[in-house]
Amino acid sequence: MQNEVMFDRLLKINIAPRTSYFLFGPRGTGKTTWIQATLPEALYLDLLKFSLYKELMADPGRLETLIPRDWKNLIVLDEVQRVPLLLHEVHRLIESKGYSFLLTGSSARSLRRQGTNLLAGRALHYHMHPLTIQELGDHFQLAKVLKFGLLPQAVTGADPDLYLETYLQAYLQQELVQEAATRHVDAFFRFLEVASFSQGSLLNITEIAREVGVARSAITTYFTILEDMLIARQLPPFTKRSKRRLVMHGKFYFFDVGVYRKLRPMGLLDTQEEAEGIALESLFFQSLLAINDYYRLGYKFFFWRTAHGNEVDFIAYGPQGFHAFEIKRGRSVSRKAMDGLQEFHKDYPEAKLYLLYLGDSRQYHGPIDVIPFEEALKALPVLLSGAAELPPSATQVVR
Repeated sequence: MQNEVMFDRLLKINIAPRTSYFLFGPRGTGKTTWIQATLPEALYLDLLKFSLYKELMADPGRLETLIPRDWKNLIVLDEVQRVPLLLHEVHRLIESKGYSFLLTGSSARSLRRQGTNLLAGRALHYHMHPLTIQELGDHFQLAKVLKFGLLPQAVTGADPDLYLETYLQAYLQQELVQEAATRHVDAFFRFLEVASFSQGSLLNITEIAREVGVARSAITTYFTILEDMLIARQLPPFTKRSKRRLVMHGKFYFFDVGVYRKLRPMGLLDTQEEAEGIALESLFFQSLLAINDYYRLGYKFFFWRTAHGNEVDFIAYGPQGFHAFEIKRGRSVSRKAMDGLQEFHKDYPEAKLYLLYLGDSRQYHGPIDVIPFEEALKALPVLLSGAAELPPSATQVVR
């Protein structure tokens, strides 16, 4: 069986003396594998190991006793959110001993809830995403990715459907349900199913609350939990220099297209075309987020929609540029498919406009570049950086 170690991840961290780091990312994205392959000299402490978890929960001060005398290399605390009070001890050891830490976590929620301050800016923040087309290379298969997503084990495993089933069961039981208040487990599971139908859509909190059968405030809390635990993200509307009445509700996306597809129930009245259209958008959005983080491009992402229904799926706005992307599932391009981009261009002539589709040819329609979807995914670092060629993702790891 293949293993995610074979993939050269775009994440690169310049390990410097007396510097500490946070590495956040949902479970299963490959944080531990990356650390063990990239930083074999580090002292590795796994808080998913029950004996260690129990020891440090009982007394976070015992952390110092686990570090060899005169230790100079990095100290890794994997899944640090399981023992939030460890951050106080880490802070003390950074100040008093000059140690360098790499702290990984699949949630910042527990850390914030304990009143910790994420080391008051003393640690640089990085993020691990699901795999990208750049990392997969020739192993990228669009049809498979749209169904099973880009978590490493879903890509390399023999049974990706079973893996996603197991992943969701374990993750929901161990993490999400605990965060959601166990008195309302049934409501939270109903919420996850209903939320899957909101993927890529305008959020209507009141309607979701009605379908789940809980208060509107509870649904707001549930969405906050998903975002804090890096399971989902809301996409806000783009309103800068607005010249017309716009929709002001945000959109919602689970972090991985495979997780979305597994959570969304499919019945006789549900069409594959509808689910796959949203899956295509979801894949593009998670790719945007990954490339933006790995290349440290500094973009903020939005969507644009007028009160009259003209829409652009994704807006990338930042110091590197201003881009508008429309995603279409079809293999041909109609004039109507470009209406949203044309309207956006009237208000924002500075923006570069792209329509991505499942056809084979690159086309040029006035200010709009029409690009085959996979070609656009591969070219994202170039498109977003504005460079003539692919930039380096970051400084290589220094040992």
